[in-house]
Amino acid sequence: MSKPAKRTGLFLVITGAVFWGVGGTVAQKLFQYAIDVNWLVTVRLLIAGLLLLFVQFIGKDRSQIVGVWKNKKSAFQLIIFGLVGMLAVQYTYMSSIHYGNAAVATLLQYLAPVMIIIYLILRKQTVLTVSDGVTISLALVGCFFLLTNGSITQLSVSSPAIIWGILSGAALAFYTLYAVPLLKEYDSLVIVGWAMVIGGLALSFMHPPWQVDVSSFKLETSFYLLFVIIFGTMLAFWFYIESLQSLSPKETSLFSSLEPLAAVLTTVIWLKESFGIFQWVGTACIITMILLLALNKKSSSKTSKTTKTETPLRVS
Repeated sequence: MSKPAKRTGLFLVITGAVFWGVGGTVAQKLFQYAIDVNWLVTVRLLIAGLLLLFVQFIGKDRSQIVGVWKNKKSAFQLIIFGLVGMLAVQYTYMSSIHYGNAAVATLLQYLAPVMIIIYLILRKQTVLTVSDGVTISLALVGCFFLLTNGSITQLSVSSPAIIWGILSGAALAFYTLYAVPLLKEYDSLVIVGWAMVIGGLALSFMHPPWQVDVSSFKLETSFYLLFVIIFGTMLAFWFYIESLQSLSPKETSLFSSLEPLAAVLTTVIWLKESFGIFQWVGTACIITMILLLALNKKSSSKTSKTTKTETPLRVS
């Protein structure tokens, strides 16, 4: 791989990760403008999903866009993935931000790999290794400090934010595992694009996106909304996928760990959210856990070939 291509890949994955992290913080800013979380999730999914499918149409194998629906099995899997995977991830993540803040929501969502490890151990598809033990310990210690700021008597984050954040991690764990068979057959842009559209359409029946007075939006509100949809969702994922053309999955996983760091820094510096010393310790533990997972790609899983993909999915 040439050095220019490598530099391009690094630029894309770093930019995509930062867009993801900042996108969550900008969503928190939108909630401060009284934007409804249901409406934001609906609009974000529909527009970003259609844009990703458009990217597939103009730059990749466009036949897959319709082809995925011609196979009954893949079509059924895609619908389940869109509803139980994509929609659940997006809704729980945004709800956690709404009730808390983007920093905590993003860090809690990153517990998904630990949940996957525990799930595979309980299913006896893998054995507990020293590396797994360290990973789980870092996650538990990190969460304790993040959510309590070192206190054993009270939480530093609201209960709804914690519940939605943990649910977001669980939804992301399902999202990651369930997508594997689909990704073996179709491009990730097709799977994620359609999943977003499916999730957005489903939520539209309960929260129609057109039932909002857009004319009442301030200029900054419209800008933040466009940032969340275009930069924080569509471009973030597209850049991440494109970086895989010149970087290994391990390298993209490593640099995508910049997402929670970007979310924490922008939440604290831009939105002036208070963050105690022990919460910073918790943040460091969780980010260390993410880095260890990215570095340690070896798996003792009996089914590791069916639980790993060459194109990792990541959408916040």
